Amino acid sequence: MATPLSPDRLVAALRAEGVRVVERPGWRTHNRNHKGPWGPVRGVMIHHTVTSGTSNTVSICERGYEGLPGPLCHGVIAKDGTVHLIGNGRANHAGRGDGDVLQAVIAERALPAANQADTDGNTSFYGWECENLGDGRDPWPSAQLDAIERVSAALCRVHGWSAASVIGHREWQPGKVDPKGFTMSWMRGRVTDRLKGRPTGGTPSGDSSGGTTYTVKSGETLSGIGKRLGISWQSIAQANGITAPYVIKVGQRLKIPGKSSGKTYAAPPFPAGLAPGRNSPSAKRLQQALKDTGWLDRSVPLSDNYGPQTQDAVSGFNRKHNLHTTGRPNDPAIGRRGWDLLHQLAYGN
Repeated sequence: MATPLSPDRLVAALRAEGVRVVERPGWRTHNRNHKGPWGPVRGVMIHHTVTSGTSNTVSICERGYEGLPGPLCHGVIAKDGTVHLIGNGRANHAGRGDGDVLQAVIAERALPAANQADTDGNTSFYGWECENLGDGRDPWPSAQLDAIERVSAALCRVHGWSAASVIGHREWQPGKVDPKGFTMSWMRGRVTDRLKGRPTGGTPSGDSSGGTTYTVKSGETLSGIGKRLGISWQSIAQANGITAPYVIKVGQRLKIPGKSSGKTYAAPPFPAGLAPGRNSPSAKRLQQALKDTGWLDRSVPLSDNYGPQTQDAVSGFNRKHNLHTTGRPNDPAIGRRGWDLLHQLAYGN
């Protein structure tokens, strides 16, 4: 399972992937959370809108219809590739679908045919409505397809998912046809190819090494800048030779590790004695990495105790990545492979 991204982390992840983002007024608190749970999130769902005109489409998705209030998705992907963010939290986009499909998404395996509607999808999926009439004739511009690919890859990358976590509405709910005009297997292939590389989006300004630079503004911290840009603050500190107490100054230009930096992230050594139910200082490092990848809620205090909440988060991480050190399907123990992968996902940007 994964904790839904905060608005700041979502925007940072999309922009890091090169998505052109428009934040609609009020989107950060626009949701249907009072109608049911939002999260844990399991995947990404793609739709078409059966509408034309970007402003009209965004307006409909924001306000919804009679009997189906908005938001009808988390964002609208326009024909020009711009992504308009309209909701954060539970959205009325997925409805009830096939629980077997959800289990396949969680396991990242081939999808069965959707033949029943027995499971709430609004809890589990990020939803993206794509501006298209859905008649099979309305074209899908390359900029829009590229944006669908980038949005999907951004969410997969930040949560540590593969492209198998990206599905179409028609694959979730019996009788649905969206998105019509391309196949989801083809789109998943594009997402898979993108995930093989590093994010290609620009952040503030480029430098000659293939990375980026960022100018510190008043009131900013390394932690806040890391969240804004979608990378770990530790990697920024390391790239700039900043050590404890990690002080930065207004106007300071920071090197942001980039695609061509030539540095390969190495996870810290796997700690001996780290195990469920035991006390160990390394449990805090594990918990922080789980938080930074969305597997452990940030409200959980760091502790030397490898307790139930940490165990549940590790179990979900192991299930998602087929890492079972004891052979049990809900293994709460982090192994060496899991430790390395978790830290790579958290800090290897």
